Amino acid sequence: MSQTLKCISPIDGSVYAEREVLSREAAFEAAGRARVAQAEWAARPLYERIDLVMAGVAAVGAMNDEIVPELAQMMGRPVRYGGEFGGFNERASHMAEIAEASLADIAVGEDETFKRYIKRIPHGVVFVVAPWNYPYMTAINTVAPALIAGNTVILKHATQTLLVGERMAQAFHSAGVPEDVFQNVFLSHDVTNDLIAGNAFDFVNFTGSVGGGQAMERAAAGTFTGVGTELGGKDPGYVMEDADLDAAVDTLIDGAMFNSGQCCCGIERIYVHESLYDDFVAKAVKIVKGYKLGNPLDAETTIGPMANVRFADEVRAQVSEAVAAGAVAHIDTFAEDDGGAYLTPQILTNVTHDMRVMRDESFGPVVGIMKVSSDEEAIALMNDSEFGLTASLWTRDVDRAARVGDQIETGTVFMNRADYLDPGLCWTGCKNTGRGGGLSVIGYHNLTRPKSYHLKKVTG
Repeated sequence: MSQTLKCISPIDGSVYAEREVLSREAAFEAAGRARVAQAEWAARPLYERIDLVMAGVAAVGAMNDEIVPELAQMMGRPVRYGGEFGGFNERASHMAEIAEASLADIAVGEDETFKRYIKRIPHGVVFVVAPWNYPYMTAINTVAPALIAGNTVILKHATQTLLVGERMAQAFHSAGVPEDVFQNVFLSHDVTNDLIAGNAFDFVNFTGSVGGGQAMERAAAGTFTGVGTELGGKDPGYVMEDADLDAAVDTLIDGAMFNSGQCCCGIERIYVHESLYDDFVAKAVKIVKGYKLGNPLDAETTIGPMANVRFADEVRAQVSEAVAAGAVAHIDTFAEDDGGAYLTPQILTNVTHDMRVMRDESFGPVVGIMKVSSDEEAIALMNDSEFGLTASLWTRDVDRAARVGDQIETGTVFMNRADYLDPGLCWTGCKNTGRGGGLSVIGYHNLTRPKSYHLKKVTG
């Protein structure tokens, strides 16, 4: 009996799209085709792979007028923000620009007797499991460099954004990337598990929940298949006494609320020096009260529904528990809040780390704000988390930011900005945020393996 994946639109709860999953046999056949196609793909000149990938990226851009409302239907982001093509193109373009240098042989030494060097060799078949919150940008982080490096790619996208993988595959194929080199698939959890456990892939990249990452690692146990993961986050912001207050409020609150708070590196907790605390809270509340919650297809909407009712239910539960424990909620319930996917954005004060809203990932439009009196106190609070993806520091002192950053358990340290992925830097995390790293030269290193050459010359 076949299984059907259904994308439920958060706009009205209707079924927006549905697709049947592949059978176990068909899934292994797809992986087999990818393996056969990989050698020929890797044998193509690097410049040719780069040109084909970038042509595929451009083809996605040509679809943007259709993609933007489609994303609104699938996961609720307002159309006024124009989709993801800017970041999608920026990341792919950077990886294309650095490919030759990143994948170049590492010369170790040559003399009359020996030639020694290290090559970067593609893993083979790379399996990309992408999330729904930024479905194009998160997918391209791995898809573009994996293909450029000479791997073939099988993409499995989240059910909430069911059509994204189809769009990407259609675009890349139209640009000349062979169909077996880049495949989009629809899979059940059981078949996904069987593929990984059955050595169908040479590398797995997963972005999603901690539980999902653990399932990937369990499936790969004993296969020696590499698994890269980006999992949960509870990213902090710290506003020091010398910060540009207006810039800090604008950026951190946007980082907490944009995309209805559904950002991997969204700001989920804020620590403000006591000298700025009251002004920060007042300005933050004013910003959030000005949001317009509504249908994401409406150009006037600034904050749309959460992608799924169950995600909104979790945020409501965290807020309710915090208020019951003494937290103060500053935003009155919006008229458009329907108790379902449409959720009032919320700012909480008088919060503590005993509350789930300051410990568990919220992944929604809520942020707790706490008063601190020193760097030491702020550092201790920022590190009091099972997650470590990014941290945002606000100060006019670069050296101080670096000193504080050195003491924070995180993957990225921002100063005077937040919620941005620079493709020149490694996108990585620590603790329960996962392991591995994407983009930058390190992204290429993770999508290839080293192969050493120790060549002795015949001299006599």
